[in-house]
This record gives sequence, C-alpha cells and structure tokens, in this order.
Amino acid sequence: MSHDCSHPTGPAGIYPFDARGVAKRFRHAAIFGALDALAPGEIMRFCNDHDPLPLLQQINHYYGARIKASYVAREPGQVVIDFLVAA
Repeated sequence: MSHDCSHPTGPAGIYPFDARGVAKRFRHAAIFGALDALAPGEIMRFCNDHDPLPLLQQINHYYGARIKASYVAREPGQVVIDFLVAA
C-alpha cells in the first residue's frame, strides 16, 4: 500500500509526522514529544525513509501497551507507521 506523506490528509484524529524533515539528532526526542501530546484514540501517522526498528523497540519499552504501532506502508525509502494511543 502506497502513501504519500507530502500530502497530509486523513480523517480527524490522525496527525502526520514526517521524520524525514527533522534533523537526525532531534528525531527521537521529537517523536516521543509528539506521542506524549496525543490523547487516547488519536493516531500519529509517522513517515520515514527507513524502517525504524530500534525506535519501535524504544517506544515499546517506554510506553508498553499504551501505544500500538501498525504499518501502513513498508517499502524501501517509504515507511509509514500509525501509532495509536490506547484508550
């Protein structure tokens, strides 16, 4: 499934986060800050140029079951993950 993060459209409660535009040294702090800002039931649609497996481990370790991650797209150069805040 292809998704173009340069056009942030979607239903209410889905907030785009394009990590490709954030300096690498700030990315994880910005991602965790964005996740902390979400209310239960909201989704952060995360876009990146690579599969962020270490980041996913960090998120799982820090948030546990509170954040659910599901891939929207998992293609070379275009990875899109929805992070849902559990209610």
